[in-house]
Amino acid sequence: MMASLSDTDAAALAQGMATAPWTQRFLDGLPAPAGELETVQWRGREALARQTLPSRRDEDWRFTDLVPLLAVFDGTAPTAGSSGGTDSPAAASALPPPAPDTVRLLLDGRNDPLAGQTLPAGLSLLGEGEWPLALGHTLAATGCQAHWPVELNQATASRCLALRVSGAVASTLELVSVAGADVSGAAEAEPGATQIGQRLTPVRVLLLLEEKASLNVLQVQLGNGPCLSSLVCEARLGRGSTLRHGLLAFGAGEACFLGHLAVEQELESRLESVWASRGWALSRFEPRVSQAEGGAHTSLKALQLAEEHQLVDTHSRVVFEGPDGQLEQLHKAIADGHGRSVFNGAVKVPRLAQRTNAAQLSRNLLLSNQARIDTKPELEIVADDVRCAHGATVTRLQQNELFYLQSRGISAAVAAGLLKRGFCQEVLRDLPAAAAGWEPLKRLLAEA
Repeated sequence: MMASLSDTDAAALAQGMATAPWTQRFLDGLPAPAGELETVQWRGREALARQTLPSRRDEDWRFTDLVPLLAVFDGTAPTAGSSGGTDSPAAASALPPPAPDTVRLLLDGRNDPLAGQTLPAGLSLLGEGEWPLALGHTLAATGCQAHWPVELNQATASRCLALRVSGAVASTLELVSVAGADVSGAAEAEPGATQIGQRLTPVRVLLLLEEKASLNVLQVQLGNGPCLSSLVCEARLGRGSTLRHGLLAFGAGEACFLGHLAVEQELESRLESVWASRGWALSRFEPRVSQAEGGAHTSLKALQLAEEHQLVDTHSRVVFEGPDGQLEQLHKAIADGHGRSVFNGAVKVPRLAQRTNAAQLSRNLLLSNQARIDTKPELEIVADDVRCAHGATVTRLQQNELFYLQSRGISAAVAAGLLKRGFCQEVLRDLPAAAAGWEPLKRLLAEA
């Protein structure tokens, strides 16, 4: 008797057979492991070789189409209209100047970001005997150390910015990464660099905040044309410490972005994270937070725009490992054209996390009949003494609000723009002050 495969199983089998050659071609095209993370690169490459590419049979990836990413490294990414436009983040010949009281570091995963730079008081490099022990600890604590995008980053990044934070750091730390077209006036690619190496910009950051320390961080990820911007950021917050983290991710053309933010919080610590994204052919961001003993405060805010045929995907996960934890989460999305926005926010409250206070809200604007929004806020609650709520809305621009503005002599286009600005500002106003020089609202809404 011969068993027959269903159409779904046959397609999955065919995809699995096809992913192994792609992974092998990718690994074969990478330069030899080198630098301070050489050992980590070897481990990452071994892990990638063992894993299959994420597919739609995986629940966490069922809405994420990797075709734009695979095309970047197969050399099949389309070139028509790829990186033109005045709103392209890579169109300028220079980056905007850093804001006052801001220390800017350029990260490419290969070169020393501190060359010619001095760290402000309160920031210091982790010693050679410290950072190898700390690297990956928070990834493991938040359950994402074996995620495919994390392994890809570990297989390719040869440097890590590993910093200790002591006391209150007065200056904002701005970390800028540019993938694809050169916008910073940097030198051309190193001799012997592979095409894959040139199209991939892996960034690895490790932050250890001591007790009662505080730091403002603004990360800026730029991409233009067929390239991948890969980010893995780990942060461990000591007791009573505060981390205010902002992330601006602006892409253009075929550029793709894969990012992980892993944070482990001790008692009485505070995390304020704000993320805004636009322009990537494929973007997937995964913030993961563990309150190791509860009793901490977590604030997550995000704004993502999907237009044309872009896919923007956010998967967040917050776990309370003790009582009296707090969470405020607001996720916003705008989908236009044929764009697709995906949000999955998981909050886990086990029995030991009594008196947890968690609120999660997903608000979305659908501006086109061809666009799509998939949103799934979810709470998993075992504790019985909690205050937890979640909700999701998907709407169009409100006609009564448009009518009100038009009745005051404002044109329909300007009225729609004003409503979108108000929708975005609820998130953008909480970015670190250093973000103002990047004009996030103008970039997000492509305003002239």
